[in-house]
Amino acid sequence: MKKFASLLLALCMLMGMFAVANAEGVAADQIKIGIICIGDENEGYTANHLNGLYAACEALGISKDQVIVKPNVRDDTDDAEVAAVDLAEAGCDIIFANSFGHEPYLFLVASNSDYADIEFCHATGTQAKDYGLDNVHNYFTAIYEARYVSGVVAGMKLNQMIEEGKITAEQAKIGYVGAYPFEEVKSGYTAFFLGARSVCPSATMEVKFTNSWGDMALEKEAAAALIAKDCVLISQHADTTGAPSACQEAGVPCVGYNISMINAAPDQALVSAACNWSAYYRYAISNVLAGTSFAPDWCYGYADDAVYLTELNEKVVAPGTAEKVAEVEAQLKAGTLHVFDTSTFTVNGETLTSWTTCYGLEGIEMIYDGYFHESEVRSAPYFGIDIDGITLVE
Repeated sequence: MKKFASLLLALCMLMGMFAVANAEGVAADQIKIGIICIGDENEGYTANHLNGLYAACEALGISKDQVIVKPNVRDDTDDAEVAAVDLAEAGCDIIFANSFGHEPYLFLVASNSDYADIEFCHATGTQAKDYGLDNVHNYFTAIYEARYVSGVVAGMKLNQMIEEGKITAEQAKIGYVGAYPFEEVKSGYTAFFLGARSVCPSATMEVKFTNSWGDMALEKEAAAALIAKDCVLISQHADTTGAPSACQEAGVPCVGYNISMINAAPDQALVSAACNWSAYYRYAISNVLAGTSFAPDWCYGYADDAVYLTELNEKVVAPGTAEKVAEVEAQLKAGTLHVFDTSTFTVNGETLTSWTTCYGLEGIEMIYDGYFHESEVRSAPYFGIDIDGITLVE
């Protein structure tokens, strides 16, 4: 995957050399950066983005005072367009937006010739490569890799519970609080499940959607409902601490997302999978500083330090977890382990040998060399396959 991504990046950069938006670059003490966020610093997903952006700025000698944040911008209205225009008029040299629904509004502003010298970068989107503009970009991380490793942590915990007689092997049922039934979420929870099952083969999983990216009450309610259905461990693709809070109250171990959930569930949180957004922010901002073009689509994982696990909660995780995590992370970095290895799952009892129906990428073969090639053709996830062992519940 890394070789493919590197080739794609090189090709994109070569193509971009023919149209550099601001060839003279910008001084670090003069650059102005804008970011449009679906939430704010109190919500895990946005907090992780902001932490990554500030870390990149610090590394590049840029003051936080040079960053303008537009928080709590809905992604189902034209609020993002208004925010993007405000940032452009404020003199921003580069503008980021972090929610899927922001994309059409952000790129509409980018198409205004008055803003041709501004770079517009959108997380989780799909349109930049084919949009026809040199100043639009999509970015994501190979978060499914970290999801897989966090699943290994969960599987180790399930094994401990089985060994201690707290549950039987047949009772190793995971509950998963998902935001929407989108490929991004399906890719994540499938990767998590495969990681868990790699060490606990009897594991099964039930997924409940909230149909919201970040709603603490709904997430807590969903987690509680899954626990009531005899799920003995909970994970999430949801932005708040709602699910971990329910787990703390019920005495059920959990795995989080974006940020450490230990503060929310000190006796139950095992670990969280997270994106190191600073990897992209440093990359994009560095190119603006240098006045060089950069890739319209970017996605990297463990091998490039773009994803990681937060600290293990040593008083909760199973013995030997740290050593197992190090082993699996090393395999992912070396490319010897592939998350969606088709020998590790079935669909309706059959092993997949071909898949050409990914949304927006129809006709492209995604399975070869024995695994599904997630996020290699496009940064935004496109693994949307329903595999055996995972059940969707109301």
